[in-house]
Amino acid sequence: MSELPVGRRVAYWRARRRLSQQVFADRLGKSKSWVDKVERGVRALDRVSTLQDVAAVLRIDTAVLLGCDARPVEVTTRAEELEGVRSALSRYEIPLGRPPGARPVLPADRMARQVAHAWTTFQYARYRHLLGLLPGLLTDAHHCHAADSAGGRVPLVQVYRVTAAVLVKLGEPDLAWLAADRAMTVATGDRTLVAAAAVQLGQVLRAAGRVRVAKSAMLAAAYRVAPPEHGDGPHLSLCGTLLVQAALAAASDGDDSTTADLLDEAAALAAQVGDGLDHHRTGFGPTAVALARTTAAVDLGDAGQAIAWHDSGIRRDGWRWLPTEHRAAHLIDTARAHLHTNDPYAAGRILAEADRTAPAEVRHRPAGRDLLARIAHEPDVPATITHLATRLGIG
Repeated sequence: MSELPVGRRVAYWRARRRLSQQVFADRLGKSKSWVDKVERGVRALDRVSTLQDVAAVLRIDTAVLLGCDARPVEVTTRAEELEGVRSALSRYEIPLGRPPGARPVLPADRMARQVAHAWTTFQYARYRHLLGLLPGLLTDAHHCHAADSAGGRVPLVQVYRVTAAVLVKLGEPDLAWLAADRAMTVATGDRTLVAAAAVQLGQVLRAAGRVRVAKSAMLAAAYRVAPPEHGDGPHLSLCGTLLVQAALAAASDGDDSTTADLLDEAAALAAQVGDGLDHHRTGFGPTAVALARTTAAVDLGDAGQAIAWHDSGIRRDGWRWLPTEHRAAHLIDTARAHLHTNDPYAAGRILAEADRTAPAEVRHRPAGRDLLARIAHEPDVPATITHLATRLGIG
C-alpha cells in the first residue's frame, strides 16, 4: 500500500469509506472530474492544504494518505478460525463420492435445528463462536443434503447464508462471495430459497464494491419472489429486504432518487408485515426500513438527515425487537453520521453504546474498529472510547 501513488491511495480509502466519486467530490467542493483525474494520477495532489482537505473527508491522517502508515485497522479474528471455514468451503467429498468418515449423517430435522442455533449465534453477534461452529456445520449440512436431497436442501442453503453473513461482517468479502454463490446454486429452482440466498448475495456484492450489480440482482430477486401487489408475510419480508439491499446499493452509487424510491417501496411492504416477526432471518419490518434510511443517508452524504432518521427509528417499539447485531450495526452507522457532522463526542457516545450492545461489532468487525481508531484520535471524546482503543491496541 505504501508503494502506491497518492491517487491510488485516495481511491482505496474512498472505497473503504463507501463514498461515490460524486459524493466525495461534493464534500471537497470539487468536481467529479477532478476526483477522477486525481485517482488516475492525471492531476497531482501537490498542495498541503488540499492534501489535508482530502484526508479530512476520508477521515484518515495525512501521513496515511502520503503512505507513511497506510495499513488499515485489521480484524482480530484468529487466522485459524477463518482457515477452518475456508477449508470447509473448499471440500468436495460429496461430488467425489467420498464417505462422510466418522461423523454420523444427521437427519434433516436435526440439521435444521443446528442451523437455527447458528443463526441465533449470529444475531447475538457472537461471531468468533460462530466461526468455530461453521466447519462442522458445513460438513454436516453437505452430508445431510447428499443423503436427503429434499429435506437437506433448506438447511444447506441456510448454513451457506449464515456463513456469508458472518464473513461479510468480518471483512472477508471474497470468501463470503463463495458461500453466497453456493447458496444461490443450491437454491436454484425454488424462488423462495433463491430470494433468501440473494439477501446475502446483495450484502456480499455491496461489500465487494459491486454496487450496480448488487442493485440489479436484488431487484430481479425481489420482484420474482413477491410482486408488491400480493404476497404473504414471509414473501413480502424477502421482497422488502431485497428492496432495501437494492436501495443501499443505489446509495453507495450516489443515486439519491432511486434510493428514496426503493426505500419508500420497502416501507409500504413493511407496513403490511409489521415488526418483530423476523421472517427468513431478515428482521424486516417498519423499523428495519427506518434504520436503513440512516445508512443510506450517511452514504449519500446527508449526515444530518441520517441522525434524524436514527432518532425517530430508535423510538419505535420495533427497535428493541431487532436482533442484537442489527441494532449494534445501526449504531455504528449513526456514529459515522455524527463524525461527519464534526461531533466526535456524540460519535464516541454512540459507538460506546454499540460496544455495550454487541462488543464484537466494534472489536472484531473492521468497520467498527476503523471507526474506533478514527474517533479515538479526536481530542474531545468519551473516556470509555479512549480506554477501549488503548486496550485493543488501536490508534
